[in-house]
Amino acid sequence: MNTSHNKSKNKIYFVSDFHFGSPDGKSSIEREKQAVCWLENIEDSAEEIYLLGDIFDFWFEYKYVVPKGYVRFLGKLAQMSDAGCKIHFFCGNHDLWQRDYFEKELGFILHRKPLRFEKDGKQFFVGHGDGLDKSDTKYKILNAIFKNKICIKLFASLHPRWALAIGTHWSKQSRHSHHKSDYQDRGQNEPMYQYCIQSLQSQHTDFFIFGHRHLCCDKELKNHCRYINTGQWREKKPFAEWDGENLTLKNFDQAEEIH
Repeated sequence: MNTSHNKSKNKIYFVSDFHFGSPDGKSSIEREKQAVCWLENIEDSAEEIYLLGDIFDFWFEYKYVVPKGYVRFLGKLAQMSDAGCKIHFFCGNHDLWQRDYFEKELGFILHRKPLRFEKDGKQFFVGHGDGLDKSDTKYKILNAIFKNKICIKLFASLHPRWALAIGTHWSKQSRHSHHKSDYQDRGQNEPMYQYCIQSLQSQHTDFFIFGHRHLCCDKELKNHCRYINTGQWREKKPFAEWDGENLTLKNFDQAEEIH
């Protein structure tokens, strides 16, 4: 065993909101190729990768059927998983209907809720980030419907040809319903920022890392605790990197920052 090679695999990477499948097949494949290029760049240093939700713009998994496509991205992750890299997949609000395909076939670790863990003496709290705004009544109602077992079974009774077409259309409509103002930074009034502040009152956390907002940011909370959002992978291709001492928000377009 090459122990020197294993020792170099000591970094953790966080990324979210690729939204593969959106807005069309051509641009999605191009974005997928860029994501694979990023994975190839971090492959030699990645001990773990946290995919923080909405990796797919829509995903509904049947017992024996999964959506077609995304083979470049999933194949690369499977290769890295086979080589010992831990791949954590968090369900987002666009790709929450998972069964066991990722776990059994690709070796992923599936998370349906946010995760708290300790690494190198630091406390991390990570997840997609949806549902943290307790005042969002519309989201609460939709989330209850989407996670209802009866509703899921009824939807699964549809032929995949129709179910996936309906789901993809809904996902696009959901995205188009948002205004640009929905993605503007609200400063300390950001629901996720407020969630972090309130959480710190009861439990210390060094790093809160979420996606969902499509708003890339790195904000100090208090006592050197930080809230980081990995944004969406469309323009600057943001991700966060933990090297054992420092957590850094980076852009893949800035190749000189990739080691």
